[in-house]
Amino acid sequence: MEIINRKLTGRHFHVYIKPDREIDPEAISVHGITDEFLRGKPDYAAIHAEFLEFIKGAELVAHNAPFDVGFMDYEFRKLDAGIGKTEDYCKVTDTLAMAKKIFPGKRNNLDILCDRYGIDNSHRTLHGALLDAEILADVYLLMTGGQTTLKFSGSDSSEGGSGGEAIRRVEAGAKKLKIIRASADELKEHEAQLDVIAKNGSCLWR
Repeated sequence: MEIINRKLTGRHFHVYIKPDREIDPEAISVHGITDEFLRGKPDYAAIHAEFLEFIKGAELVAHNAPFDVGFMDYEFRKLDAGIGKTEDYCKVTDTLAMAKKIFPGKRNNLDILCDRYGIDNSHRTLHGALLDAEILADVYLLMTGGQTTLKFSGSDSSEGGSGGEAIRRVEAGAKKLKIIRASADELKEHEAQLDVIAKNGSCLWR
Protein backbone atom coordinates (compact mmCIF):
# COMPACT_ATOMS: atom_id res chain seq x y z
CA MET A 1 0.00 0.00 0.00
CA GLU A 2 1.52 3.32 -1.01
CA ILE A 3 1.47 6.16 1.53
CA ILE A 4 2.51 9.70 0.59
CA ASN A 5 2.36 12.59 3.08
CA ARG A 6 0.66 10.25 5.60
CA LYS A 7 -2.21 9.49 3.22
CA LEU A 8 -3.04 6.27 1.38
CA THR A 9 -2.87 7.02 -2.34
CA GLY A 10 -4.95 4.02 -3.42
CA ARG A 11 -1.95 2.64 -5.31
CA HIS A 12 -0.64 -0.78 -4.30
CA PHE A 13 1.44 -3.69 -5.56
CA HIS A 14 -0.23 -7.09 -5.37
CA VAL A 15 0.50 -10.19 -7.42
CA TYR A 16 0.31 -13.95 -6.89
CA ILE A 17 3.58 -15.76 -7.63
CA LYS A 18 4.06 -19.41 -8.52
CA PRO A 19 6.78 -20.95 -6.30
CA ASP A 20 9.14 -23.64 -7.55
CA ARG A 21 7.87 -26.13 -4.95
CA GLU A 22 4.62 -27.48 -3.57
CA ILE A 23 2.94 -25.51 -0.80
CA ASP A 24 2.98 -27.07 2.66
CA PRO A 25 -0.49 -28.09 3.92
CA GLU A 26 0.13 -26.10 7.11
CA ALA A 27 0.68 -22.96 5.05
CA ILE A 28 -2.50 -23.56 3.04
CA SER A 29 -4.49 -23.71 6.28
CA VAL A 30 -3.24 -20.19 7.09
CA HIS A 31 -3.63 -18.34 3.78
CA GLY A 32 -5.86 -20.65 1.74
CA ILE A 33 -3.67 -20.44 -1.37
CA THR A 34 -3.30 -23.79 -3.15
CA ASP A 35 -0.99 -25.19 -5.83
CA GLU A 36 -3.99 -25.41 -8.17
CA PHE A 37 -4.75 -21.71 -7.68
CA LEU A 38 -1.14 -20.73 -8.48
CA ARG A 39 -0.92 -22.87 -11.60
CA GLY A 40 -0.32 -20.50 -14.52
CA LYS A 41 0.69 -17.58 -12.29
CA PRO A 42 4.06 -15.88 -13.04
CA ASP A 43 7.27 -16.79 -11.26
CA TYR A 44 9.23 -14.13 -9.40
CA ALA A 45 11.57 -13.39 -12.32
CA ALA A 46 8.61 -12.19 -14.40
CA ILE A 47 7.55 -9.51 -11.92
CA HIS A 48 10.94 -8.57 -10.42
CA ALA A 49 11.49 -5.37 -12.42
CA GLU A 50 8.00 -4.03 -11.61
CA PHE A 51 8.35 -4.88 -7.92
CA LEU A 52 11.78 -3.28 -7.66
CA GLU A 53 10.47 -0.13 -9.33
CA PHE A 54 7.64 0.04 -6.77
CA ILE A 55 9.93 -0.10 -3.69
CA LYS A 56 12.98 1.75 -5.05
CA GLY A 57 13.77 4.91 -3.09
CA ALA A 58 10.87 4.36 -0.68
CA GLU A 59 10.60 3.54 3.02
CA LEU A 60 9.42 -0.05 3.21
CA VAL A 61 7.29 -0.56 6.34
CA ALA A 62 6.69 -4.15 7.44
CA HIS A 63 5.64 -5.94 10.63
CA ASN A 64 8.51 -8.25 11.63
CA ALA A 65 10.44 -6.88 8.66
CA PRO A 66 13.47 -9.24 8.92
CA PHE A 67 11.15 -12.19 8.16
CA ASP A 68 9.73 -10.62 4.97
CA VAL A 69 13.00 -9.04 3.84
CA GLY A 70 14.72 -12.41 4.23
CA PHE A 71 12.41 -13.87 1.57
CA MET A 72 12.89 -10.86 -0.68
CA ASP A 73 16.69 -11.05 -0.42
CA TYR A 74 16.51 -14.79 -1.17
CA GLU A 75 14.55 -14.16 -4.38
CA PHE A 76 16.98 -11.39 -5.40
CA ARG A 77 19.94 -13.72 -4.84
CA LYS A 78 18.32 -16.61 -6.65
CA LEU A 79 17.59 -14.44 -9.68
CA ASP A 80 21.01 -12.76 -9.82
CA ALA A 81 23.64 -12.51 -7.10
CA GLY A 82 24.55 -9.06 -8.39
CA ILE A 83 21.12 -7.57 -7.63
CA GLY A 84 22.04 -6.92 -4.02
CA LYS A 85 19.73 -6.75 -1.02
CA THR A 86 16.45 -5.01 -0.27
CA GLU A 87 18.22 -2.41 1.88
CA ASP A 88 20.25 -1.39 -1.18
CA TYR A 89 17.04 -0.07 -2.77
CA CYS A 90 14.96 1.26 0.11
CA LYS A 91 14.91 2.05 3.81
CA VAL A 92 13.32 -0.74 5.86
CA THR A 93 11.23 0.07 8.96
CA ASP A 94 10.09 -2.72 11.29
CA THR A 95 6.82 -1.88 13.06
CA LEU A 96 7.19 -4.90 15.36
CA ALA A 97 10.44 -3.44 16.74
CA MET A 98 8.67 -0.09 17.11
CA ALA A 99 5.74 -1.69 18.96
CA LYS A 100 8.09 -3.49 21.36
CA LYS A 101 9.56 -0.12 22.35
CA ILE A 102 6.14 1.46 22.81
CA PHE A 103 4.57 -1.57 24.56
CA PRO A 104 7.51 -3.41 26.19
CA GLY A 105 6.82 -6.89 27.52
CA LYS A 106 3.47 -7.20 25.70
CA ARG A 107 2.30 -9.13 22.69
CA ASN A 108 2.40 -6.97 19.58
CA ASN A 109 0.89 -8.84 16.66
CA LEU A 110 -1.29 -6.90 14.20
CA ASP A 111 -4.62 -8.03 15.68
CA ILE A 112 -3.59 -6.89 19.17
CA LEU A 113 -2.27 -3.56 17.85
CA CYS A 114 -5.58 -3.00 16.05
CA ASP A 115 -7.39 -3.51 19.38
CA ARG A 116 -5.04 -1.13 21.17
CA TYR A 117 -5.43 1.61 18.58
CA GLY A 118 -9.17 1.10 18.09
CA ILE A 119 -8.89 0.02 14.44
CA ASP A 120 -12.03 -1.77 13.24
CA ASN A 121 -11.26 -4.56 10.76
CA SER A 122 -14.82 -5.86 10.40
CA HIS A 123 -15.51 -3.84 7.22
CA ARG A 124 -12.41 -4.99 5.35
CA THR A 125 -13.01 -6.65 2.00
CA LEU A 126 -9.40 -7.37 0.99
CA HIS A 127 -7.79 -10.70 1.81
CA GLY A 128 -4.38 -12.16 2.58
CA ALA A 129 -1.20 -10.14 2.30
CA LEU A 130 -2.94 -7.09 0.84
CA LEU A 131 -5.33 -7.02 3.82
CA ASP A 132 -2.38 -7.20 6.22
CA ALA A 133 -0.68 -4.33 4.37
CA GLU A 134 -3.83 -2.19 4.59
CA ILE A 135 -4.17 -2.91 8.32
CA LEU A 136 -0.49 -2.18 8.92
CA ALA A 137 -0.80 1.16 7.12
CA ASP A 138 -3.43 2.24 9.67
CA VAL A 139 -1.39 0.92 12.60
CA TYR A 140 1.81 2.60 11.39
CA LEU A 141 0.15 6.00 10.95
CA LEU A 142 -1.27 5.84 14.47
CA MET A 143 2.01 4.61 15.97
CA THR A 144 4.00 7.45 14.42
CA GLY A 145 1.70 10.41 14.64
CA GLY A 146 -1.63 9.84 16.35
CA GLN A 147 -4.57 11.28 14.42
CA THR A 148 -4.45 10.33 10.75
CA THR A 149 -7.68 11.86 9.44
CA LEU A 150 -9.51 15.09 10.23
CA LYS A 151 -13.21 14.55 10.92
CA PHE A 152 -15.90 16.74 12.37
CA SER A 153 -17.71 15.52 15.49
CA GLY A 154 -20.73 14.12 13.71
CA SER A 155 -21.71 12.24 10.60
CA ASP A 156 -22.77 15.44 8.79
CA SER A 157 -19.89 17.90 8.50
CA SER A 158 -21.75 20.47 6.42
CA GLU A 159 -22.65 23.82 7.95
CA GLY A 160 -25.85 23.62 9.97
CA GLY A 161 -26.00 19.81 9.68
CA SER A 162 -27.62 17.91 12.52
CA GLY A 163 -25.47 16.00 14.98
CA GLY A 164 -22.26 17.89 14.15
CA GLU A 165 -20.81 21.28 14.90
CA ALA A 166 -21.45 23.89 12.22
CA ILE A 167 -18.44 25.37 10.45
CA ARG A 168 -17.76 28.88 11.69
CA ARG A 169 -16.80 31.30 8.98
CA VAL A 170 -14.74 34.42 9.75
CA GLU A 171 -16.45 37.35 8.07
CA ALA A 172 -14.43 40.04 6.31
CA GLY A 173 -13.59 42.89 8.65
CA ALA A 174 -14.01 40.74 11.76
CA LYS A 175 -11.76 41.33 14.77
CA LYS A 176 -8.26 39.99 14.18
CA LEU A 177 -7.56 36.74 16.01
CA LYS A 178 -4.92 36.85 18.73
CA ILE A 179 -1.90 34.64 18.05
CA ILE A 180 -0.40 32.99 21.13
CA ARG A 181 3.19 31.85 20.59
CA ALA A 182 4.65 28.82 22.33
CA SER A 183 6.85 29.64 25.31
CA ALA A 184 10.46 28.47 25.61
CA ASP A 185 9.39 25.74 28.05
CA GLU A 186 6.64 24.56 25.72
CA LEU A 187 9.05 24.43 22.79
CA LYS A 188 11.46 22.40 24.93
CA GLU A 189 8.69 19.92 25.83
CA HIS A 190 7.70 19.73 22.17
CA GLU A 191 11.27 18.82 21.16
CA ALA A 192 11.37 16.17 23.91
CA GLN A 193 8.19 14.62 22.51
CA LEU A 194 9.67 14.59 19.01
CA ASP A 195 12.69 12.75 20.43
CA VAL A 196 10.34 10.02 21.69
CA ILE A 197 8.64 9.74 18.28
CA ALA A 198 12.01 9.67 16.47
CA LYS A 199 13.19 6.75 18.62
CA ASN A 200 10.17 4.70 17.51
CA GLY A 201 10.49 5.47 13.81
CA SER A 202 10.58 8.37 11.38
CA CYS A 203 9.42 11.73 12.73
CA LEU A 204 7.28 13.73 10.29
CA TRP A 205 7.91 17.04 12.08
CA ARG A 206 11.69 17.05 11.61
